[in-house]
Order: sequence, then C-alpha cells, then structure tokens
Amino acid sequence: MSDKRVDRRRLLAAAGGLGLLGQAAAADASNPLKFLKVRGSAAGKPADPTGPVVDTRTGKLRGQQLEGCIAFRGVPYAASTDGANRFQPPRPRAPWPGVRDATQFGNISPQPSGPIIPEENDSEAHEPQGEDCLLLNVWTPAVGPGRRPVMVWFHGGGYAVGGGSAPWYRGERLASRHDVVLVSVNHRLNAFGFLYLGGLNPAFAESANVGMLDCVAALQWVRDNISGFGGDPGNVTIFGESGGAGKVSCLMGMPAARGLFHRAVAESGGALKLGRPDQATAVAKAMLDKLGVAITETAKLQSLPIEEIIKATPAGFQSMAPIVDGRSIPRDPFDPGAPEVSADVPFLTGSNLTESTFFLDTPLDPLNEDELHAHVKSYCHVDDAAAHQLVALYRQEHPTRDNVFLYQLISSEYWMRTTVLTQAERKAALGRAPAYVYQFNRLSPARGGKLHCPHGSEIPYVFDNIASAKEITGDTPAAQVLADKMSAAWVAFARHGDPNTGGADLPYWESYSGGRRAVMTFDDECRLEIDPDGRARAAIAELKARQQQA
Repeated sequence: MSDKRVDRRRLLAAAGGLGLLGQAAAADASNPLKFLKVRGSAAGKPADPTGPVVDTRTGKLRGQQLEGCIAFRGVPYAASTDGANRFQPPRPRAPWPGVRDATQFGNISPQPSGPIIPEENDSEAHEPQGEDCLLLNVWTPAVGPGRRPVMVWFHGGGYAVGGGSAPWYRGERLASRHDVVLVSVNHRLNAFGFLYLGGLNPAFAESANVGMLDCVAALQWVRDNISGFGGDPGNVTIFGESGGAGKVSCLMGMPAARGLFHRAVAESGGALKLGRPDQATAVAKAMLDKLGVAITETAKLQSLPIEEIIKATPAGFQSMAPIVDGRSIPRDPFDPGAPEVSADVPFLTGSNLTESTFFLDTPLDPLNEDELHAHVKSYCHVDDAAAHQLVALYRQEHPTRDNVFLYQLISSEYWMRTTVLTQAERKAALGRAPAYVYQFNRLSPARGGKLHCPHGSEIPYVFDNIASAKEITGDTPAAQVLADKMSAAWVAFARHGDPNTGGADLPYWESYSGGRRAVMTFDDECRLEIDPDGRARAAIAELKARQQQA
C-alpha cells in the first residue's frame, strides 16, 4: 500500500469515511499550494440592474434570471472569518446599503489541492479562495411568498476541501423541474474550520467545530430569509455526499441545529464517532511547532498568512474534523445510537456499489488470486486466513464477477457501506421517524466501464445534472431516465419525508429496519431488495466491530 493511499484513507476515516480530499503534502510536496488562489470580498461589485431583487435581513440582493429559475450566488450568511474572527464561531454580517449583486459565485474556504479521478473534476469547486467565504447560493423557481420545500446541500471533500459552487451541485434543474428551492453552502474547512486550540487557550474554546457552527449559521439564515425566495422555512431538508454526509450526520446531533431542518439525507458517508480533545490538542501542538508559534502565543495564528496555515496543516489532515468538545457537539453523532436531538427527523441514506474506485490507486485491471488476497489482507487489516474467508464469501455472493470487481466490492463494503448501514439501523431503532436506504448500482461507462460505480457518481442523478457529468454518467436516454427517478425520489422525501413518488416509476420504497433491511437499488432497472449481499454485510460488520474493540 502506498503512502498516498494510507494518508487519503486515514483522512476519510477521520472524517467519518468521507471523500473528495485534498492531499497537499502527500500529492505534491514540492508545491502544495499550486492551485491556491486568494481574494477578498466581492461586496463592492456593482449590481446588475436587470435581475430580480429580494430583501433579506441584512440587505437587498439582486439575482439572475435563468431559464426556469432565478439564481442568487455568493450570498453572505455571516461575517468574514479573517483577522480576529479566524478560529472563532461565525459572527453576524453587517447590513449593506443599496442592492448587492448576487450573480457571481463567491470565495470558497482556503484549501489545498490534490489528486482526483479526472472524470469527477466537475464535482469540485474551482472558485478563488479567501476567508470571506461564509456564503451560500440559492436557486428558486420564483421569488416572493411561497411554500416550496427547501433543500440545503453540504458539499463533499471530507472536512478539508470543496465548495458549494461545483457544477454537479448547481440547482437550476431541481428548482425549475421539481418546484423546490435549492441552497448550497460554503463554510470553513481544514485548519480554518477544525483546528482545536481550546485545550491551549480558552479564547479559542470552540475552534475545533467552527466549520460545523458555520453550517448552523447557514441554516439560521435559511430560517430567517428563505421565505422571500419562495421557500418554506418549516420544511427544510439537509443533504450532502461524502464529507457533506458527515456534516449532515453531525448536524443531526448538534443541539444548536435542532428545529432548523426537518429531513436529512446522507449519501455515501456518515459520522458514527468523532475525535476527542486530547487527540486534537496533540495535532494543534504539532502544527504550532511547525509554524514556530509558542503555545502561549496562539493568538498569533489569527494574523498569519493563509498560505502559511495551509502549509503547516498536517499531511492527510487526519485530525482536521469535528470533535466531541462538550459544547457545540456534546456526544458522538451515531454512537452508541442515533441522536435523540433529531429523533423526529426522517432519514435517507445509502452508498454506491464500488465506492473505492474513486481512489487513484484502487486496482482497475485484472488481478490474479495472489494479488487479490494481498489487496484484501492489506486493505481490511486481516491475516491470510481471514482474507481467504472474505474472498470465498464474496465469490459465493457474486460467482460471475472477476477478481478486480470482487476486490472493489470488498473494499467498498469495508470503507463505506458498513458505516452507512449502521447509521440507518441505529436511526430506525429509535422508532420515532423512518430511515430509508438505497444502493446506487448503475455502472459508469468511464474508462471502458472499469470504474463501475465510484464514490460520488450518484450526485449528477440526484441533482438531475447529468449534462455536467457525461464522463461519469454517459450521454444516453437511460441515464436521464434514472436521473428523473432519483431526483423525483429525493424531492418527494424533501416534500413529505417519504421518498415514494406515488407513481409507477419506482417500486414501493419500504423503510429500513434491523430485522428486514429493505434497500432500494438504483440501476437501469430499479428494485427493492431485502438485505442485499447479507452474508457479506454481516461478515464485514462483525470484522470491523472486533477490530474497533481490539
């Protein structure tokens, strides 16, 4: 196993099994900031005089009329996080005079850059970076009074990279075709959002989770302002993929977020357990040492250049993630059970068939028996006997699959699906609101089909944005048919807390329980399955439970 793979996988584990991750030091040690672009606020840009205007609590915004909807981009929901606001909870935005232009995407959080499969390049945001990044984007069918469901998207990228403006995430089609209001959010990432300094200086008591507090502030903005954009503040769905799914899972356990959302969707990710202050303090001390800042002088971090903070962030960002701090996050989100604070919130979650083909070093070409067993042994941290047992079990479940596909299935189950199903089972066990589970199985045509169903490949279908992702989805009528079905199911869930559309497009989607384990499989032919790959699921779940107890 290469060092690059170890770093990426550790980062994903620290983020609850979450992806689209920057690897500054690991990917390009010679120049980890080669894609870093920094700019200041765009607040002074003159307004376009032709677009619709909405009045918010901090001032008027002028958006842009698109075909079938109106977009408002780069909307501030809190103050800039630079200077004295760095590593502090989000602060209110000062009102602005006149009409602010909201036709351009704004800054994304400062972040490094790293490798990603080229087919998913448009799942990343490429806007300039800066600390005035607490911004969101709104797509709506019409402004003014309305009671449309509101869907708030938290982007992927672990807790390290990403932004809400990526082409795959844009809301024109959901808004225009499904009569919903779509909101995407930028917030602080990596050290800027999750460096814990509270164990060294009480003035930074909440610094480990300010990125999550940003997400809460965005939801407060939605509560206070979205009715002017035609949305219903009493019907808000939070949804996200990979790192965004981890953020959704964390929000479900945060008292400050209670009542700000009414449904939750976690795609290919989660957050069973989080780190602890002692672990995060050790990371902070190492980072201070690298920066040459004494423990007694942590306030100096607020005036250091962005580039220095990024360069000093530990390679792999293993601990740059939310922690249980006893304040904003009082307990692990989904351990030992689902959070009571969101017990009444319906939950939808799922994963993709071969999540691990997202990684650059996952084998895509044929493997012989020795290579297969070596990969399984290394990835799952097992001995020879256990590796042979896992391979034999998966071969029984999938007798027609070749060795490389078997490895992709095993690694994807070990990395992702176990966490997803554990969260669903624990949510269902509360008995207060339903949990629904899906599995995305549609094979991508990319690289002659070798990628199968990589991490993130369901997103263009959910957003009905396959035109922005043809490399991963293909450009066929079948792809659009599936996008129609998946986007309709997600919108139905947002509207009613139940993904059943009432039509004949999908079979009836039964809720999940630990006893029955109903899963909606999305493919060219969609079907409801009961505990698919059940023996394999149980074997890896048992394996991981033993490893966690050791």
